[in-house]
Amino acid sequence: MKSIKILVLFIAVSFISNCKNAPNQSEPGSTIITFQEDATQFTDPQKELIREVVLSSEQEIRELLPSLPDSIQVTFEIVDWDLDVVGGVTGRTDTNTPPFVAIQISEKYPGGVTKAVQAALKHTIFHEFHHLSRGWAIQDNVYGPGIPIAVVNEGLAVVFSEQYTHQTMEADSPPETAIADQWMKELLTLPIDANYQHWMFEHPDGRQSIGYRTGNYLIRKTMAKTGKNVLELSQHTPDEILGMAGY
Repeated sequence: MKSIKILVLFIAVSFISNCKNAPNQSEPGSTIITFQEDATQFTDPQKELIREVVLSSEQEIRELLPSLPDSIQVTFEIVDWDLDVVGGVTGRTDTNTPPFVAIQISEKYPGGVTKAVQAALKHTIFHEFHHLSRGWAIQDNVYGPGIPIAVVNEGLAVVFSEQYTHQTMEADSPPETAIADQWMKELLTLPIDANYQHWMFEHPDGRQSIGYRTGNYLIRKTMAKTGKNVLELSQHTPDEILGMAGY
C-alpha cells in the first residue's frame, strides 16, 4: 500500500482558518460550497460537477441521518499529493459553528481532478457528513480523546460510506480476522494520549491506517453479532459498540 501519511497535514488549524475565509461560490440552502484557489484553479465544469455531487449526496444523507446539522460549509482545494489509496480525495471535519468540512482533491490522481471527483468525492462526503451527524472530529468531539474512540467513529463512517455509495478504498480495507483481532486488542491497551498519527495513519513499524482498517472490521463484526445495521449502530456510543463486539 502506498504511503498516506500526507493525510495528516490537513489537521493544521491554519489550513482550516484559511478555508473558512475563502471567498467563492456558495449554494442556497443548507450547504455552502466554496473553493480555495490560491495556487490551482478549478475549472467551471469541475466546480459544477462538485456541486452536483455534494448537493445530491447531502439529500441522500439527510434521509438516512436526521441528526445531520442544518447548515454545513464545505470547502475544496486542489493539492499535488499522492492520494491514490483514497481515490484521489480526502477530507477533514470540524464540528464548530458552522459545521465545516475541508476537502482536498489530488491533481496527481490518474485522470486528474475530474476523475478523482468521479471516483471518490461521494464516498468522502458520506464519510465526513457521518462524522458531523455524530459530533465527531479530531480536535472537537463529544466523545472525548483516545484511539479506541477514533477507531469506532471512523469505522462507522467507513462502513456507512461503503454501504450507501458502493465505493471502497484501499486505505480502509479490513485486515484478516486474526490480524484485526490482534490489532483491536493492541489499540484497547493504548494510553489516552497515544500518537494519533501513528495509529490512524502511518505507524513507525510500517503499518498504515491501523485505526481505519480495524474500525471497518470492528463495525462489520458488531453488525454480524448483533443483527444491527450501521444506522442503528450509529445511535450508540463507542463504549456501547465495543461492548457489543465483545471487547
